[in-house]
Amino acid sequence: MGQESSPAANTPADPVIAVFCGASTGTSPAHLEAARSLAQAMHASNASLVYGAGTTGIMGEIAKTLVSLSGPQSVHGVIPRSLLGKERPAESGGEDEQIFGPKTITKNMHERKALMGQKVRDGGPGSGFVALSGGYGTLEELFEMITWNQLGIHGKGIVVYNVEGYYDGLISWVRSSVTSGFITPGNAGIMAEALTGEEVIKQLKEYKLSEDRLQLDWEEK
Repeated sequence: MGQESSPAANTPADPVIAVFCGASTGTSPAHLEAARSLAQAMHASNASLVYGAGTTGIMGEIAKTLVSLSGPQSVHGVIPRSLLGKERPAESGGEDEQIFGPKTITKNMHERKALMGQKVRDGGPGSGFVALSGGYGTLEELFEMITWNQLGIHGKGIVVYNVEGYYDGLISWVRSSVTSGFITPGNAGIMAEALTGEEVIKQLKEYKLSEDRLQLDWEEK
């Protein structure tokens, strides 16, 4: 007689959400409030956070809010050594991790993004990538994950949390790119939009892959 699987073995993993966002607070208090709102929605859905490990700005706000709700084990920061002094200043060892969660230090930005991406790919249903408000770095990370989705490297959802119209221009550019023939209509939906923390979670849970994405084999031969 075959060995029966334990209930734990059949339980899907909890969602893992990578959040890209600024190490600054922005000029409107709505940006920090959105970070807190997303953390609360993640706590309610048992989702864990992987992020850039910063302790300042929007990065620090979402991390410390989720730690206060779900505990340090719910947050994992990933940061290149060169950015430690800039994005994680005045660190105090284990005490710091009780506020912002544990961290992994990488050699460079490429390792950082690869590790964050792998953690999301290993997550359960509802895992994905989210962009809160941020600058060049946030957009670079967002677009790499969009491109990886289009190329078939991952099949996780991607959502922009559009706070006070911050990403209206980006959403308009996607539509213009479709009209101009540079993005297919199907692939325009690779990046979804949300206006609240709860809607972010809903979009990730209900995310549908584009039929236009490439079906490429990325396994090493």
